[in-house]
Amino acid sequence: MKNKLYAPLFLAVSVSTFSQEKVTLSGTVANKSNNETLIGATISVQETGVVVSTNSYGFYSLTLPQGDYTILINNSEFETFEEKISLTENTKRNFVLNETSRTKNIDEVVLTKNSTKANIRTPEMSVNKLSIATIKKMPAVMGEVDVLKSILQLPGVSNAQEGGSGFNVRGGSADGNLVLLDEAVVYNTSHLFGFFSVFNSDVIKDLKLYKGGIPSNFGGRISSVLDIYQKEGNNKEFHANGGIGAVSSRLLVEGPIAKEKASFVIAGRASYAHLFLKLADEPNSAYFYDLNAKLNYKINDKNNLYLSGYFGKDDMSFNKSLMNDYGNSLFNARWNHIFSDKLFSNASLIYSKYDYGLKIKFAGLNWKSDIRNYNFKYDFKHYLSDKINLSYGINAIYYQFNPGTIDPFDENSPVIPRQIAKKNAFESALYINAEQKLSDKLSVNYGLRYSNFQRLGAEKRTIYENGQAVVYNPELKVYEEGTPIGTIDYGKNKKIISFDNLEPRLAVAYSFNNNQSIKASYNRMSQYVHLISNTASVSPLDIWSPSDQYLKPEILDQVALGYFQNFKSGKYSLETEVFYKKIKNKTDYVDGADLIANDAIERVLLTGEARSYGLEVLLRKNTGKLTGWLSYTLSKAEQRTPGRNAEEPGINNGEWYRANYDKTHNFSLTAAYQLTKKWSFGGIFTYQTGRAATFPNGKYQYQGITVANYGKRNADSLPAYHHLDLSATWTPKPDSTKKWKSEWVFSIYNVYGRKNAASLTFGQNTDTGLSEASRISIFGIIPSVTYNFKF
Repeated sequence: MKNKLYAPLFLAVSVSTFSQEKVTLSGTVANKSNNETLIGATISVQETGVVVSTNSYGFYSLTLPQGDYTILINNSEFETFEEKISLTENTKRNFVLNETSRTKNIDEVVLTKNSTKANIRTPEMSVNKLSIATIKKMPAVMGEVDVLKSILQLPGVSNAQEGGSGFNVRGGSADGNLVLLDEAVVYNTSHLFGFFSVFNSDVIKDLKLYKGGIPSNFGGRISSVLDIYQKEGNNKEFHANGGIGAVSSRLLVEGPIAKEKASFVIAGRASYAHLFLKLADEPNSAYFYDLNAKLNYKINDKNNLYLSGYFGKDDMSFNKSLMNDYGNSLFNARWNHIFSDKLFSNASLIYSKYDYGLKIKFAGLNWKSDIRNYNFKYDFKHYLSDKINLSYGINAIYYQFNPGTIDPFDENSPVIPRQIAKKNAFESALYINAEQKLSDKLSVNYGLRYSNFQRLGAEKRTIYENGQAVVYNPELKVYEEGTPIGTIDYGKNKKIISFDNLEPRLAVAYSFNNNQSIKASYNRMSQYVHLISNTASVSPLDIWSPSDQYLKPEILDQVALGYFQNFKSGKYSLETEVFYKKIKNKTDYVDGADLIANDAIERVLLTGEARSYGLEVLLRKNTGKLTGWLSYTLSKAEQRTPGRNAEEPGINNGEWYRANYDKTHNFSLTAAYQLTKKWSFGGIFTYQTGRAATFPNGKYQYQGITVANYGKRNADSLPAYHHLDLSATWTPKPDSTKKWKSEWVFSIYNVYGRKNAASLTFGQNTDTGLSEASRISIFGIIPSVTYNFKF
């Protein structure tokens, strides 16, 4: 009798178990026209609400009970894809999406419910994404579409000054931004001192800016991560596109090496304004050029190889008396391997180099410097279930720093050749990160990164009296260089000093419904390499230096809280965040510090702390003929560098003072309007509070010379910065079926001719004898015309 009772019960349990057996759907999502994989495409299951996104190589994986499902795939630049799938076993399915036609009215593109749900429910916060299509509608200086100028229109992001290189995020310095191009570190992001960025928009596939809540796979910087990927190249057919402008031109060529198996893309840009200057007998010249290249080869369904590189150079000459050149060189070899339908891996070997030099004829000086790193990364993405995914990996970087090689300008130069001591370092890290859905309303992203940094020989290290590289003179009330008492000679690769840090990360999202959520995040990050500069804007002559016992690693703790909402089925969206950042071991330079060719930089450094806090608002209009966004940031960025004892004043008497990049208000309005199929328009209005500055508050006479007396550091401000930029794009034949397609882009930078102050200089009027301030401005009104084509 018992056996008869047990048999139905066993059968019921078995049927129940079988019916709940789960299977995995995995594969890639790509552009149908060229087989380019899509990053961040959203795959959602209508029946269960499960949502996943493709990784940086277009791969996805989701686990579901056996059954029939409706799969929706959404990407902002592609038509929404829908397909019914019956899952009875593990299934590999590669999806392809159709691009949204340019000739469609924008209001025909409707965000789906599931796309909105994905934006709201994921714990990712303090992250901004801009599509290349959006960026290309924005007006830019001299007609060149600029990736970096576009992110300046986002909340929490500002520039040091008009035409300045680099960018600042949430009150952080420019060297705190980790800028990656195909995973390779870019040390200087500008051409021509900030007139152009090094990123050719034609070859850019995807970009994402992390301002906070940064996942544990990123490290080494404390302000932000700008993660940019290049296109892989069309593996179906050959294509080319480019543009001809008044200052520069560009060309991209892509196509298959082996159809649907291997492809290439090559893109180049060059400026030629210096040629016109020569024709006009102008002694000054400035030009740049760069080259992007990428090859990819699909070995089989589980293995892909990628080779990518970038080379760029700037060359400037001022009357052949002062010459400056600088440039980036990057190379990356990557191997993607799919171990199973749930485990994806990527291994990368990366080389980055940034070199910079200066020749000064009247000083007889020829100075060259560079930084190089050799980087190995091995990353894994493990899709454990529909509730939890793991990311984990290792990273190892070997650095070589050449602070300066000094040679005579020519044979008549009095300069004696000298090599400033080269430096070496090794940075390694382990990380693990989890994305987990705790309930239908609550999701978390949490992880931990362990980082280690070692300063290595060969190097001679100076020993100072009482261990102080900087000493305070109480009689003169100034800081002076410490007294060297000897040296220690460290052999090649011998450890000089070592640091290690644990860096926890956490982000939480609670969704009230499909359209509203609150999010919070915390992250700790460490920065072991530093940009030695006493200017607010990045200069090509700034020196990168590794941490040591004097220049300690900067440690960041950041918290953020945000509210997110979509209105009218995603037609409008609102993102608001408040943040607070605290940084330990923030260095600053004593008054009168000389940084150029300084082989003992520790003699002018003092260590303190920094903090920044603020409110960010981003309101978007996502659909319709008129699209765009309004961004506003209210923030404060400060530093404090107290004395090391009661006798020392430190900087600014140990009180908090404004950071160089502090801007209280930052407002931007960006809009794009599709009038007809032929005509579209774009506009940007930007307003920023003037950055911090230190002005003289008096003057005195010393031996017949007028000397300015300065007040507290950064107690003053430059005038407010604002300008309006407009553009119009004309497509002569939008409905043409011919392969050759073209458009004209007309733009005006700084429409009303605002003379924004890059700096103020103070002097004495020779006629009146009164003191006066002079504003130095870089740009006036700049009109431009660019002809773009593709075939």
